[in-house]
Amino acid sequence: MRKAQITFTFILVQIARVLVGVLFIFSGFVKLVDPIGSQYKFEEYFSEGVLNMEFLVPYALPFVIFLIIAEIVLGVALLVGYKSKLTVRSLTAMILFFLFLTFYSAYYNKVTDCGCFGDAIKLEPWETFFKDVILTILILFLSYKTTLIKPITTTWLPGKFVFWSLAISCFITYYVLAHLPIIDFRAYAIGKNISEGMKYKDDGKIPPVHDFMLEDTQNDLAPEILKMEKVMLVIASNLNKSEFEGFPEIKIIADQAIKKGYKVYGVSASFSDIIELTKRKFELPFEFLFCDETTLKTMIRANPGIIILNKGTVVGKKNWNDAEDLEL
Repeated sequence: MRKAQITFTFILVQIARVLVGVLFIFSGFVKLVDPIGSQYKFEEYFSEGVLNMEFLVPYALPFVIFLIIAEIVLGVALLVGYKSKLTVRSLTAMILFFLFLTFYSAYYNKVTDCGCFGDAIKLEPWETFFKDVILTILILFLSYKTTLIKPITTTWLPGKFVFWSLAISCFITYYVLAHLPIIDFRAYAIGKNISEGMKYKDDGKIPPVHDFMLEDTQNDLAPEILKMEKVMLVIASNLNKSEFEGFPEIKIIADQAIKKGYKVYGVSASFSDIIELTKRKFELPFEFLFCDETTLKTMIRANPGIIILNKGTVVGKKNWNDAEDLEL
């Protein structure tokens, strides 16, 4: 009887270990491919209207990078049984932090999407909180039965798995920050049609594309632009925070696009004075339209960045670093 109880407990520990490890790896990975999205989410958390910790806003990106990589590395460490006591203690601290955030979001309805699974899976605030409650129970159970979490081998392999998970995560982070997300879960991904994304379905939900307007001084030109075959949008969500070294590259590709018959527009949420200064300084050959900053940040994780449209369908997206690689 005693042996059967031990065996049953051992099996429960392994099931909990796999569930927690896989979920942490998945949660970390879907954010790792787009860390800037998580940066925006934590900037929202740190804002005056939520946690009122605005002094942390400038550190949001390094903070989320640390959290994301920690999720993946700890998930791998749990699966391979590397330093089980330290791993489970670290997971406990992390899940309690997430539990606080998700409860705060749900109870006060401050942040309607915590971003736990990036843009891959959207959960309601209370759904997210109860998901973290279940994870907390599983991790606390593992902390009580840490002795049953054994390494997959007695060799150096567990440590190597953890090391390579850290190294690969760091490389992916560097790559996506220098370029664009390697997997795009948003409604403006390549192949998606913006006009289709603006349509209301029968489910009563807000369409994935909303607040999309491209305004000049008088009109919203979005309906007209979304019907054109060859359009280049130069997105500079906030010119005060733009990487200005990118605009000479932008000018080169914009000149080439115009010669090939493209209609080129700049799009920004900035005021007209800095727009005019930027146009003159870099001799940009296009006019700027206005769009909401949050929408622009959702469209592309680059400032500046380039989006190519064909009748409203996104056929190309590039960070300014890769502007020369655009196929026009």
